[in-house]
Formats: sequence, structure tokens, C-alpha cells
Amino acid sequence: MKLINITISVLSFVLCVMSSLAVFSQQGKVEINQDNRIDTLLELKKQMNSSDIDFERYKVQIYSGDRVGAQHAQNEFNGSFSNWGASMQYEAPNFKIWVGNFRTKLEADRSLELIKKKFPSAVVFKPKK
Repeated sequence: MKLINITISVLSFVLCVMSSLAVFSQQGKVEINQDNRIDTLLELKKQMNSSDIDFERYKVQIYSGDRVGAQHAQNEFNGSFSNWGASMQYEAPNFKIWVGNFRTKLEADRSLELIKKKFPSAVVFKPKK
């Protein structure tokens, strides 16, 4: 009887060790099946989004007036909002400070909310061709 108990114990032990090794020694391989045209579409979208044509984008105008005031507004804006670049434009007889290059009006309006805290006369517009 004692021999049977020892045999069952050894057999149980060996079985436990073997089953635990099988659980921890699993390996997997992930394979992604993707249409080749997806890469082409992503590249095309990148090119479209990098379009920097002013008349296709929305901007925020923060100042319109003389050159000294425009330079002051541009410096003040760049000091407060470093994530959007401010550029000076001249449309006779005024110098204007334009900010951002937003793809949608919604995106420009959201930015306008933040900008208006510092520049209350700021407006969203879409430049003419």
C-alpha cells in the first residue's frame, strides 16, 4: 500500500511538472494581413494634410493696424502661444497678424476660444485665393 501511495505521489508530481512546463512554454506569432493599397492611401492622406495652401485653410486674425502695433501683437502672441505660429501680412493700408493653419472651421473656432482670452478682437476667417 505504501508503494502505491509513493508511486501515485511521484506520478502526480511528474504530471504537475509536465503540465506547468507546457503552460509556460507557449509561444505565439502574430501575422497581420493587410491590403497593400492601405499604404498607398495613407501616403496620399499625408500629402493632402501637409498641403499648406493658405486659401484652403482657416486662420485667426489677432490684429489689424499699423506696423508697430502688428509687431507688438506678434511678439506678445508668440510669447503666450508657442504652439501656433503668428505671421505678419500686409494688405494696404494695414498690417495684419494671422495665426494658425486650421483644416476645419471647428478646429479654428476651438482655438479662437483660447486666443480671445488674450486678444479679444480676434476673428476666424478663410483667406481669399
